[in-house]
Amino acid sequence: MENGSKPSKSREPGSGQLRIGVAIATAGRPEIVGKTIDLIALQSRAADAILVCSPSEEDVDGLWEDRPGVIRLVGPRGLPHQRNRLVEAADNLDILLFLDDDFVMDSRYLAEIEAVFRDCPDVILTTGRVVADGIIGPGFSFEEARARLSAPTAPPAGRLTEVYNGYGCNMAVRLETVRANALKFDEELPLYAWLEDVDFSRSMAPFGRIIRVEQAKGVHLGVKSGRQRGVRLGYSQIANPCYLIAKGTCSWKKGLFHISRNLAANLYGTLRGEKAVDRPARLLGNLKAMADLFTQRLAPSRALRL
Repeated sequence: MENGSKPSKSREPGSGQLRIGVAIATAGRPEIVGKTIDLIALQSRAADAILVCSPSEEDVDGLWEDRPGVIRLVGPRGLPHQRNRLVEAADNLDILLFLDDDFVMDSRYLAEIEAVFRDCPDVILTTGRVVADGIIGPGFSFEEARARLSAPTAPPAGRLTEVYNGYGCNMAVRLETVRANALKFDEELPLYAWLEDVDFSRSMAPFGRIIRVEQAKGVHLGVKSGRQRGVRLGYSQIANPCYLIAKGTCSWKKGLFHISRNLAANLYGTLRGEKAVDRPARLLGNLKAMADLFTQRLAPSRALRL
């Protein structure tokens, strides 16, 4: 199913402007995604298209009443499935910015990434500077996010920083590269698809540079509603890095870093009785994945059985 206006054709070569779309995969959080879409209108450089993909119309109930220009898509549940659907629908765009439905951009975010993609033809993927990330704590409100973005901060050391991967909550790609190499998000990674950003970034890495644009700032609210159960996420924290190491899109050092960091955080959070995150459930998922690893049954899809 697809509703809303389709993006118009790419601008003529040499026009100095790229066509930039904002792509949001969402599920079960219509009020949150609605506020995020409304804030996109505050960008100093307007988005050429806003695309939203959900598993069903119920997931975005009431979202379209006052937002007729948003392109509406329905795709199978799971972040990789939904993001692949968004890429398919962006066939007339040059750049596609993947945003989590709870990511708040600074007003110059789109202008900053457009300048980088325009001036640096070898850059094929960008990510912004997350000035605050609520995913590691109780989270932030929209008001807190805007206050943090407007607060004075020390300027970054440079404009661009080479990075290993984009951060999936705000990650823009040059679609010409994606199309030319038939790149897709890996649908073997289910649901929230832990580390799908690493996998997709490293799939793109042979074709150009991956850059953090320091002036493209944002706040990740880390809204807790609508996320997968803690035991499933805990399983994915072990299974997905192991899968990507075997696949070749994550170095073993990077993968072991992710595994050890999450095991330590879940154990420590469980022992100290952390309230903001369900550490005991995540730790249980970690342990179930470790058991499957030792019995050679470990696979990302097994998280769906928990």
